[in-house]
Amino acid sequence: MQPGIGAGLMGAIGALCTTLAAAGDVPPPRQVELRQMLTQDCGSCHGLTLKGGLGPALTPEALAGKSPASLRATILHGRPGTPMAPWSPFLTETEAGWLVEHLLNGTAHAHAR
Repeated sequence: MQPGIGAGLMGAIGALCTTLAAAGDVPPPRQVELRQMLTQDCGSCHGLTLKGGLGPALTPEALAGKSPASLRATILHGRPGTPMAPWSPFLTETEAGWLVEHLLNGTAHAHAR
């Protein structure tokens, strides 16, 4: 392995661990609210099963290759020129991280069926 690659990989793993630790800080009552938000609010554009609609699918397969940081930024700040609105008035960075974690690992879809 080249010297710079190992350091970059370790930095990426550290950032992911920080994100996952922060996502674990969401209290259980808020987790219930976030699951409902995924189903109802996100589902209104991304499909009630999160398999696509007006907005793209939010399945682990559809999100593969996208960084958690990029997904958090999209949730919090929206996408100008598209129907994707910013959710930062309603979500913290930690809550957005929690949503991303559950979208990427597929657990969000168990509640969206």
